[in-house]
Amino acid sequence: MSMLFQKAGILTTVQDLGRQRFRRFGINPSGAMDRTAVRLINTLLGNDAGEAVLEMHFPAPQIIFEANAVAAIGGADFAPTLDGQRLENWRPFIVKKGSVLKFTGKITGNRAYLALKGGFKTDEWLGSASTNLAVGIGGFKGHKLEHGDSIPIKAKVKSKKAKADYRISNSLIPHYSRFPTVRILPGAEFEFLSERGREMLLHQDFTISTNSNRMGFRLTGEPITLAEPCESISSAVDFGTIQLLPDGQLIVLMADHQTAGGYPRIGHVITRDLPLMAQLGANDKVAFHLVKTADAENLALEFEREVNLLKVAVRLKTDF
Repeated sequence: MSMLFQKAGILTTVQDLGRQRFRRFGINPSGAMDRTAVRLINTLLGNDAGEAVLEMHFPAPQIIFEANAVAAIGGADFAPTLDGQRLENWRPFIVKKGSVLKFTGKITGNRAYLALKGGFKTDEWLGSASTNLAVGIGGFKGHKLEHGDSIPIKAKVKSKKAKADYRISNSLIPHYSRFPTVRILPGAEFEFLSERGREMLLHQDFTISTNSNRMGFRLTGEPITLAEPCESISSAVDFGTIQLLPDGQLIVLMADHQTAGGYPRIGHVITRDLPLMAQLGANDKVAFHLVKTADAENLALEFEREVNLLKVAVRLKTDF
């Protein structure tokens, strides 16, 4: 039982929620850029939230299924079709042996995710199937999927009469945009900003540079200044940390971020808004809004409560 890649797509890799608990050894977590999408579609299928998925960019791959399966797509909307029939994101669908999955156009977002009931059989390293392209490890032999590659799948549909007539609530689905306002918390060096620097951080629009990747998104805008020169030793950083570069521009660290850095950490994207950041692409824009820690915590707790309700609903609804 497997999936065969008839077309490779521009960049398709196996990812999960990341390689955790090894940063003290200098090993970065990697994992999916939009972890919220991964959690939601895995939960929708009754999988563990961290089950491996495919992370796809547009143009996306063309895939033929060599066995019956149940699948779900989340994240960016690339106008997916199965045997010519339009599919809806955030809703499980039944796949018959021989069916062909295509992605026909880029509508919203930059990274789409495909999950299968039961998941894929992949290479794991340090407890994670996430692909680290820089070192060639994890996922599918440590590299992106190419034409002719075939990924084994773990499970198939139990019954040919299985149904999938439900979807994720709109309240859980991130509201992707090419110009979101992203909520942030002040970073450890936020107080080092000049008054003008704070104004520039919170009252201007930034553009995602073409010099951006899975390690970090470089932003361009009016330079942000410090109250006085600052030299810092390397300190811990995380997914969503906003660092101030020497030229006054910003970089937002993403899934393949390093474990430590020496640039001032002037902010952190809150967990609830990381998917909005993760779905941006070159020349998209973003603005920042400062919130309190309590607000970020309440938003995170509200999301977790809704995910738990989704888990219960899926257990009661699924018949595959």
